[in-house]
Amino acid sequence: MTPTPSYSPTLLLVDDVPANLAVLSDLLEPEGYQLVCATSGADALRLARRARPTLVLLDVVMPGLDGFAVCRELRRDPTLAEIPVVFITGRNEARALSEGFRAGAVDYIVKPFDADEVLARVRTHVGLARARCELAQKNRELAERVAELREAVASREAAEAAQREAHDRLSVLTAREERRWNIAGLLGRSPTLAAMLREVERLQAFGRVGVLLVGETGTGKELVARALHNGSPRASGPFIPVNCAALPAELIESMFFGHVKGAFTGATTDRKGFFELANGGTLFLDEIGDMPVVLQAKLLRVLEDGRVTPVGAAAEKQVDVRVVAATNAALEARIAAGSFRRDLYFRLARTTLRLPPLRDRKDDIPILAAHFIQRSAEDLGLAQAPGISPAALAALAAYDFPGNVRELRNLLENAVIASSGTTIQPGHLRLGFDSPTRIADHLESPPVTPTPPETAAEDPVPTTSADEIPLNLEAAERILIQRALAEAGGNIAEASRLLGVHRSRIYRVLGELETVAR
Repeated sequence: MTPTPSYSPTLLLVDDVPANLAVLSDLLEPEGYQLVCATSGADALRLARRARPTLVLLDVVMPGLDGFAVCRELRRDPTLAEIPVVFITGRNEARALSEGFRAGAVDYIVKPFDADEVLARVRTHVGLARARCELAQKNRELAERVAELREAVASREAAEAAQREAHDRLSVLTAREERRWNIAGLLGRSPTLAAMLREVERLQAFGRVGVLLVGETGTGKELVARALHNGSPRASGPFIPVNCAALPAELIESMFFGHVKGAFTGATTDRKGFFELANGGTLFLDEIGDMPVVLQAKLLRVLEDGRVTPVGAAAEKQVDVRVVAATNAALEARIAAGSFRRDLYFRLARTTLRLPPLRDRKDDIPILAAHFIQRSAEDLGLAQAPGISPAALAALAAYDFPGNVRELRNLLENAVIASSGTTIQPGHLRLGFDSPTRIADHLESPPVTPTPPETAAEDPVPTTSADEIPLNLEAAERILIQRALAEAGGNIAEASRLLGVHRSRIYRVLGELETVAR
């Protein structure tokens, strides 16, 4: 910041009579002012440009340039225009004084002057000049501070944008799933769901408290974890989802805690683990019951003291992470079997949130159905989402959905394809991919469109040996897709991953199968 300059007042005294200058000098010099004297108007302008005086005491009647002309010249020069001018004049008539003020003077002293009056006027105008100087310095300092703050704000915004970009890259897959499910607050209006959401809202405020989510497969545990994160004080930090059941055993410790270069074969660079990536945010551990026991002990330590040690490193690192864990398994049974640590369970289960299965919130099925039909229609590029008949909704309500909301979503994706954009009927709803049974078969009334028995051979089967695969590419494709869907539990995205094909290819084959079935 610019330093404040020391203030030393300089007075320019102008009079064509040297004796008058001597009197003024004797009066003002003892006051500590620096004095510069001129005996003509031309000398006054030259000295003013060189000395930059704080105040000018200017005689009016002088040969050549008189005081009025000198004052006007000072006012025309942008570098001198702010210097106050006090006239010393023997003329005190109104016309002369008016002309002096029009020329730019700020005050006047009448000759013969009184010493006390001169000192009082000089002190007043020097004080005002000092105040203007200090104000200008403060304004410069303020402008510099504003510039610094703007730079700091711009730097912070850039850092936050970079953090958001990194967060988006880390959670792109689950973010896409969140968009599809529209889980701003889980869909539905049933009392069961409302009670769970009130508990989610309560837990959002406790950004440091871990939560154990307990629920069947397909109840939306990751989506609830995201809701806990997005509504918490950690919302601006990263959300890192980890499926504990899908991690390679030989790399699991490195993936959680990171490693340093050379820690093991293939460790060519330092790498951050999940805990460091989630620093300042939330780490979601799905299927926590499948975590190896050897890693459970290290996880417990991190939960206790917030420190991680990368593989091959000598020093620990401090992390600030909220852990939200989830399980669809009975952890108590796994504790009894010795595959899950009791102390870790109690550390995770301090706050437990149970997610209701879809069969306990069937009032939400119509809302969920309308949402999933709309999303499927958009994904398939349909101009308009098909409707769903009351009979089809009744069929859905009669089914228990062991796969919960995920199963309902997959079921309706297939129904949109099977209906070819027309109103979805019970005959378009399939129970699963390992049985020709339709959901409508679970109703007391017969289905609107019964399934021809001769189509049963077209339905998926659990296994098919290589010798049994037909030498017809289309038929072989159908069998492979059916097997993949059976392996994936009806999840089309997972089946497409297993086969290494785009999901649109699976949709096409399913549509052909449904056409044959009708």
